[in-house]
Amino acid sequence: MKKIDRYILYKYFTSFIFCIFLFTAIVVVIDMSEHTEDFAKSGLSASRIFSDFYLGLIPRIDAMLFPLFVFISVIFFTAKMAGNSEIVAILSSGVSFRRFLFPYFIGGLVLSLTLWFGYKYVVPNANRKWAEFVKKYIDVNVAPNPLNSTYKQNVYFRIDSNTYAGIKGYDTVSKSGTNLSVQRVVNNKVVYNLRAMNFRWDTASKKWSLNNVLERKLNAIDEQVSFYHNKEMRYSFKPIDLRKDEYLKDQMTTPELDNFIELERMRGSEMLNTLEVERYNRDAIPVSVLILTLIGGILASRRVRGGSGFHLALGIVISVSYVLFSRFSIVFATKGNFTPWLAAWIPNILFGILVVYLYKKAPK
Repeated sequence: MKKIDRYILYKYFTSFIFCIFLFTAIVVVIDMSEHTEDFAKSGLSASRIFSDFYLGLIPRIDAMLFPLFVFISVIFFTAKMAGNSEIVAILSSGVSFRRFLFPYFIGGLVLSLTLWFGYKYVVPNANRKWAEFVKKYIDVNVAPNPLNSTYKQNVYFRIDSNTYAGIKGYDTVSKSGTNLSVQRVVNNKVVYNLRAMNFRWDTASKKWSLNNVLERKLNAIDEQVSFYHNKEMRYSFKPIDLRKDEYLKDQMTTPELDNFIELERMRGSEMLNTLEVERYNRDAIPVSVLILTLIGGILASRRVRGGSGFHLALGIVISVSYVLFSRFSIVFATKGNFTPWLAAWIPNILFGILVVYLYKKAPK
């Protein structure tokens, strides 16, 4: 790595760090002003609020705006280099334009891998911490919303290829429910049936504890009927599988999300497209960091009348366009029949083509 590479990477990373710290501080101040009353009612210390709430909120917000932070920082420092005629001097010394973009590629790749790892483990854990705090200390001060109720009714799903379950009512907070029914079907015939009046999750044994259980095993000639006051059963579904709330997918690490998608695919869940879009986005969004880095480097490397203001305005337009493409494709995938992986990757495909076009048209 040559001195010019280190120089550009230094400007890249310092501009990015400054940008992300500045925007994060603004978000925290605004959020703090909105939740001051909730924090006061909670009775928690400032250190506890910061560790339990803001250490969950900050990674959540930063990951959401990460590509925008990268793009703005690239536009900012590259336009400044162009305004100081540094890029003209670099290219006039015999450095090719492709070689000039090499440190941009390396910097974009490093930040892409950082965001990819963050989406895989860090952000889901932060979302879980943030959601637990909100549920415990903020949502209690808001009127209940029936769409986000913790009590689920009439839940039906598939346990495995032959076994089906139905639940009359389930409380996601206490992890207990009423009227559980399980039946196994082989060759279009019911061969097993279980009904329990009440059930709950036993955190010690990691099993479901059933009360007042009626179990029937059927064959071609007769059936075997058994009754149990208490019975522990190990099923493939766990309390997290019964939550079905809108933000559940955001709180799962990528390996957990992969396993959950397989279970939901087996059960024929209606929310499968939403889960798959989330999974593909965790790979596609980090790649957008590299793409936007190259777009920003190519656009801002040309000196124009008006200085960096024009580049920043153009950068905002491109960023908004990327977000719009991403939102539209996600809506079509979750609400329609659009393929989930294509919905996640089509913005990268279109803007990848834009990178090639801008590179060919850029003055060398």
